[in-house]
Amino acid sequence: MTRHLLFLSAFCLFLISCQDKNENTESTKPNIIYILADDLGYGDLGCYGQQIIRTPNIDKLAADGMLFTDHYAGSSVCAPSRATLMLGQHTGHNRVRGNYETGPMGFGACLELRDEDVTIAEVLKQQGYTNGIIGKWGMGMDGTTGEPNKQGFDYSYGYLNQGHAHNQFPAYLFRNGKRFELPENQNRAMKSFSNDLFTKEALTFLEEKKENPFFLYMAYTTPHAEMHLPSSDIFDSYKGKVDEKAYKNMSEPDKIDGNKVAYRSQEFPAAAYAAQITHLDSCVGVLVQKLKDLGLEENTLIMFSSDNGPHSEGGANPRYFQSSGPLRGQKRDLYEGGVRVPFIAKWPSKIKPNSVSNHISAFWDMFPTFSEAAGATFDQKIDGKSLLPTLTGNTAAQEKQDYLYWEFHENRTTNQAVRKGNWKAVRMDPDGEVELYDLTKDIGETKNVAGNHPEVVMEMTDLLNNTRTEHEIWKMRGSKK
Repeated sequence: MTRHLLFLSAFCLFLISCQDKNENTESTKPNIIYILADDLGYGDLGCYGQQIIRTPNIDKLAADGMLFTDHYAGSSVCAPSRATLMLGQHTGHNRVRGNYETGPMGFGACLELRDEDVTIAEVLKQQGYTNGIIGKWGMGMDGTTGEPNKQGFDYSYGYLNQGHAHNQFPAYLFRNGKRFELPENQNRAMKSFSNDLFTKEALTFLEEKKENPFFLYMAYTTPHAEMHLPSSDIFDSYKGKVDEKAYKNMSEPDKIDGNKVAYRSQEFPAAAYAAQITHLDSCVGVLVQKLKDLGLEENTLIMFSSDNGPHSEGGANPRYFQSSGPLRGQKRDLYEGGVRVPFIAKWPSKIKPNSVSNHISAFWDMFPTFSEAAGATFDQKIDGKSLLPTLTGNTAAQEKQDYLYWEFHENRTTNQAVRKGNWKAVRMDPDGEVELYDLTKDIGETKNVAGNHPEVVMEMTDLLNNTRTEHEIWKMRGSKK
């Protein structure tokens, strides 16, 4: 009898230790927070050289973690860029290759993700993650297969239609696919600012989901136009300190939600642009502080980036702020200023503080990075390479991209670009000539050296011609066709 009891006791202790081991393994899965700014330029942050706009919290994020110098968005506009993030595929393979602003569901509706598309949220969900998207989605309207709650997210809050997201004081938003009104913003009133709503919602999400691993995708809507934010000390601090040219929207429609001419007039658009960025910076500070308060900071991978280069809409003036830094171009360009973006990662238990990486990377690398960090596997074909070795200091094990590829169809002709090593090729027209730049010597893409390197042009042309797959909507459009 005594021997039997001893056996049972030992067996129970074994089961308890196994349970503890499983719980500890689950708890070591990192929380992941990915913060995405909207139309923030490579040069708009202090840690990337900005001299006028104040970004102390994001600068500290970089000081506490790793700053990437050669990181690229998925596209030069919103929807396709975000789709490369979600699906791990560049715009030559991705389902969403443009904003699709003339699609059947109207302006801003975009092309929805399909049931067969596998998002990073779905992969993380299989590993026990609770997933939230707060802010701007832009990959499927309510009632379509692209709704975030049908694409692996357990909770969603914000804008579904990206045209609707032009309004910084929305009259309504969506929670888990259901529209709800914001009475305080009806009749074009400006009481509840979208970024404040998103940050408040994020704090609740963190509080409620703190016990288990989570993935929070924070998609803020600034500094995208419209150039409005609440009256504040931040806004006042820039008024009269920056060059201004008032912006007047002559249309001023009565109902502007989701309307193409939604941007409201602004007497101080330059001050508003700067203040939007500083306000966004303060939101980042609030989120980081919340992680500290909850004891989650050490085991949370927090990232910050932007969906494309800076814009010049609604009165914004990226030249004044040197928003593209030393780069050529801006939003809707495939030159560096349109696609090279800030990228910062902080993970106190893994990333060495104040580190800088010139590893060439892109949005589609986030899919395998998050997967590897979470211990997840996936079967679908992607274009990304995990950045986990670089983040954790094991650069010798970092797999490099052979090349990065972009295509953009919503200019007059199809634009294409490819980066391979230090070479960057741009083709503004599939029937036109290939431009070639050596980014080590000419980061501003000022000198086309195609004539000096015919062998490189031949290699890049082959990539431009053969990297992509055909798409039923986004065809190659040349000037001779």
